[in-house]
Amino acid sequence: MKLESKLPDVGVTIFTVMSGLAAQCGAINLSQGFPDFDVNPELIDRVRHYMTEGFNQYAPMQGVALLREKISRKVKNLYGTLYDPATEITVTSGATEGLFAAITAAVGVGDEVIVLEPAYDSYVPAIRLNKGIPVYVKLKYPDYHVDWNEVRDAITPKTRMIIINSPHNPTGMLFKEHDITALKEITRDTDILILSDEVYEHIVFDGRDHMSMARDPELARRSFVISSFGKTYHNTGWKIGYCLAPRALSVEFQRIHQYLTFSSNTPVQYAFSDIMDQPDLYLDLGAFYQKKRDTFLELMQNSRFKPLPCHGTYFQMMDYSQISTENDVEFAKRMTREKGVAAIPPSFFYHEFDDHKVLRFCFAKRDETLEQAAEVLCRI
Repeated sequence: MKLESKLPDVGVTIFTVMSGLAAQCGAINLSQGFPDFDVNPELIDRVRHYMTEGFNQYAPMQGVALLREKISRKVKNLYGTLYDPATEITVTSGATEGLFAAITAAVGVGDEVIVLEPAYDSYVPAIRLNKGIPVYVKLKYPDYHVDWNEVRDAITPKTRMIIINSPHNPTGMLFKEHDITALKEITRDTDILILSDEVYEHIVFDGRDHMSMARDPELARRSFVISSFGKTYHNTGWKIGYCLAPRALSVEFQRIHQYLTFSSNTPVQYAFSDIMDQPDLYLDLGAFYQKKRDTFLELMQNSRFKPLPCHGTYFQMMDYSQISTENDVEFAKRMTREKGVAAIPPSFFYHEFDDHKVLRFCFAKRDETLEQAAEVLCRI
């Protein structure tokens, strides 16, 4: 038997490739974006508590009510917008499921979706699976800012959605106030929807603010906002995220969500609802990761890698042009095999090969991991 592939030019993700190569070579894995330190033991205790107390059956399709109430309260406190926990918040099985459900709910045959590249690799396959047409606009190297004139020029009567991501993976770019102003001007008096990937919302550095779509009433009315507990609480393997959207959008989002996963892990949702009563755990996250960024940069000062600006996420882009003329894929694989440190080649975040001689390193690691990696990288 043979299936005709719906994604014939798609293989396994670069994260799978590089993590697999790192494991095969015994390399330090600074490629895939996951912490190598432990989850808060209190959170694990709360999951254990709810498991042993019998909270092991299906959660409501929209998510545990208490968790949605806590999310609503947090968003109101941080961004000033009140989302109705009964109708405008959906708990998802990870942010990737939320992204897919939002695209599926909104995008149909022939609809155009503007994608800012480099782009997280789940966006475009979801667009294509729904018979939409991705329209690409490149961020401007080396600081990866948005040229809003190019975005405006890319809009046509078929434009259905713009996907944005701030703080931005893989570049660490952060939207500023003028980006919000430009986005409002471009979408005003249109039916264009916004899908805002905000999974790194709490990992923002240098005294800057996260420009959530939830901050602005005009943008919030047309936005699916996706976030992730995995990034906030260092447990990417638990796969719990959520979607904020006005009621009319949430209704359609939930029509899709209920047939993707129906509901997400019940005891974990209750545990998150408990831990959210400690806001310092997410309010202090930016300072926690800024220290790790600064530690990594200090350790790399004597290397031939040159850092690009990083104002959020837990990824640092590094220019290796003084070291090699190889393209980023070749260099990343050789560095993993021969030197024992794995990183991500960002050319995989473009629909057509685009190589700036940079690699993405994940610094969500213990200090000793960063020290061991930097010792090797400084000798290259």
